[in-house]
Amino acid sequence: QVQLVESGGGLVQAGGSLRLSCAVSGSIFSINRMAWYRQAPGKQRELVAEITRGGITNYGSPVRGRFTISRDSGGNTVYLQMNSLKPEDTAVYYCAAARVMYTDWGQGTQVTVSS
Repeated sequence: QVQLVESGGGLVQAGGSLRLSCAVSGSIFSINRMAWYRQAPGKQRELVAEITRGGITNYGSPVRGRFTISRDSGGNTVYLQMNSLKPEDTAVYYCAAARVMYTDWGQGTQVTVSS
């Protein structure tokens, strides 16, 4: 079992930056991938970024070049640095952990970008 707690969301103007954090606890050794997803009102949840145990990253096309996923050396915290934010980035952002599939989720943190 893995517990995930997100923080760092808030209100920011377009063009600004935010850094989200995801505190990871529990069976950290079992995690093979970590990810950030987001869900905007009326839209499906979409992958924002993911990072493997080996450090390989993958980004959704809407955020590529603007967002960066990273983690601390102990794997206890995963970050999402978000730069050049746009109003369309407004969503609830969720942290997720996977052994094979993403089955552990945090409660989400709201990010609102004003124009």
